[in-house]
Amino acid sequence: MAPPPQQQQPAELMEELVGEILLRIPPDEPEHLFRAALVCKPWLRVLCDPAFRRRYRFFHGAPPLLGLLHRRQVLEGDPPARFASTTSMPDFPHPGSDGHRTRPLDCRHGRVLIDMLQKGSARFLVWDPITSDKHFLPAPDIEWLIESAAVLCAVDGCDHLDCHGGPFRVVFVATHDYKDDIFASVYSSETGAWSTPVSLDRSSEAYVQHMRDGLAVRSYYIPYLQPRRGTIVGDAIYFTIRLDNTIVKYEWGQNCLSLIKPPEPDVYDIALMAMEDGSLGFACIEGSCLNLWSRKVNSEEAAEWVLSRAIELEKVIPVADTDHQPAVVGSAEGLGVVFLSTGVGLFTIELKSGQVKKVDGPGVYFSVLPYMSFYTPDHGRLLSLARAADL
Repeated sequence: MAPPPQQQQPAELMEELVGEILLRIPPDEPEHLFRAALVCKPWLRVLCDPAFRRRYRFFHGAPPLLGLLHRRQVLEGDPPARFASTTSMPDFPHPGSDGHRTRPLDCRHGRVLIDMLQKGSARFLVWDPITSDKHFLPAPDIEWLIESAAVLCAVDGCDHLDCHGGPFRVVFVATHDYKDDIFASVYSSETGAWSTPVSLDRSSEAYVQHMRDGLAVRSYYIPYLQPRRGTIVGDAIYFTIRLDNTIVKYEWGQNCLSLIKPPEPDVYDIALMAMEDGSLGFACIEGSCLNLWSRKVNSEEAAEWVLSRAIELEKVIPVADTDHQPAVVGSAEGLGVVFLSTGVGLFTIELKSGQVKKVDGPGVYFSVLPYMSFYTPDHGRLLSLARAADL
């Protein structure tokens, strides 16, 4: 006769129920988790348990938005050295808050990439705001005027829900003021070195055609890279070029550059984004509408741009200043969020629900760099308390 199943003790059952409740605390307001950790030692033990943290990240999926930095166009100068928190938690101390001039380039996979604007081995900084880890790296062997770059996790098969520590890559793409080439190079934290730069000559395409007095006129221009945050889709990263919105594609696995034409070259600004179906897309303002375009590839590998959605902004942001044309200044991958700069502030629009949230005041925004990560009580002083209490 089989022995009866062992019943859980009341204390064990209670801890399991507490864990299920804590699991459902939304991650976009870390203060709630930290307050829960201070209720009692059993709750602190649950929240600091590695198994619970893994379940918590898996349960909620995409990391939440914790804050943002942003870039400006070259002639607008660099923004103040500030990490703007979008939660009730205090701002993380920015590495340039000591008055040193810096230029943020990207936020991705729990890391921030900053151009420290100084020569030598510490030109760029990869910074983890949550763990305070810092990794300095030199500049690539490229001459440039305008650059964009991306920092990304280099762990094969990572779900990017907990990218703190571990190897990373920095993809650097740039253009010069007197060269028609677009350059790219990749830094690996595992080798501590940049790859040999690869380039793409755009001189044959560096013309723009416009009408003057009824005649077509071709004018030469340098294909400057837009200083915007790049968009990753698969094993490629995408940037845009000023004036005609040509899209630059860099595949780091193949170490090659190529160009993609957008469907709307006359739109002044487009903001690239990864679409929900995994395709490349972009958002732009046309008239009073926020239009979302996606690039569809058929079975014969032919690609076409499709207008997937149009959102009437006057119905979404009623407080927008009618004298100030809104601009799309970024998106948050995995969250389905687009950033809009208006005359009264910076807003997010959640594309699925239509929910609008003001995340910062009025300012000069060109490319928003959203910082997304889970911020749980195992980081910082609470983890030290848990260990000290031998929990």
